[in-house]
Amino acid sequence: MLTALAVSNYRSLRNLVLPIQRLNVITGANGSGKSNVYRALRLVADTAQGRVVWSLAREGLQSTLWAGPEVTSRAVRRGDYPVQGTVRQKPVSLRLGFASEEFGYLIDLGLPPPGKSAFSLDPEIKRECVWHGPLMRPSTLLAERESCVVRARSDQGEWLVVTHNLSPFDTMMTHVADPRNTPEMLTLRESIRAWRFYDHFRTDTDAPARSAQIGTRTPVLANDGVDLAAAIETIREIGDDAALMAAVEDAFPGSLLAWRQSPMGSGSLGLPFSRHRSAPWSWLSIRTSLR
Repeated sequence: MLTALAVSNYRSLRNLVLPIQRLNVITGANGSGKSNVYRALRLVADTAQGRVVWSLAREGLQSTLWAGPEVTSRAVRRGDYPVQGTVRQKPVSLRLGFASEEFGYLIDLGLPPPGKSAFSLDPEIKRECVWHGPLMRPSTLLAERESCVVRARSDQGEWLVVTHNLSPFDTMMTHVADPRNTPEMLTLRESIRAWRFYDHFRTDTDAPARSAQIGTRTPVLANDGVDLAAAIETIREIGDDAALMAAVEDAFPGSLLAWRQSPMGSGSLGLPFSRHRSAPWSWLSIRTSLR
């Protein structure tokens, strides 16, 4: 479980270290930065998929950087003067990271050196760290990346260079993690890949959850809910069916969720749902892979 999220120089987040519990609710006025916390967490997740540079480039690195002053005066902190941007004196540095009960991860991104490349505006990865435990210390570091060089700690505690030429747009999560040299990094990468974000879960009539899909056992629901019917049937067969029905009743009092299978050979399953027991059913349908 995550215990903290750290963000530096990302949009409206100058330096944020956010403690995290099993259930977290973030509230605030419009424009206070709630969405930026969520976006930062998604960027961290993109590191395990090899998409963090692409995601930042799509947003535009310059537009994602903290636009305020590099140093905040006491008068500004007191509210005597508004926060205003200044000319940058220090290198561009966007840092993201998290800590968990077992491992932690940090990534530092910046701008590439001036050049003639068509990708000269793409962010580059300057540094990455993986450590054991909730806090990063020299003694807890397991793997470290400086520019294109990655080194990892051996079983004997010695530092070994894993590669000298990691590309600036590749994370060590995707290109260095392996069960022999960096098993902890591999474990961390797979745990991040298991994260799910449901902020784009659609419920309209054309939503993926309402379209015909191949259904297989689904212990983890997809981000877009495309395998919703299969996931619910998986709970019914190998999970806690009673707890699922109780959750539906708690969320939608008086509602009923059922499961119906068409005649043998048609390969289709239906998930009817009614907000009221006497109301018409609406359907979420899939096609099973068992023909």
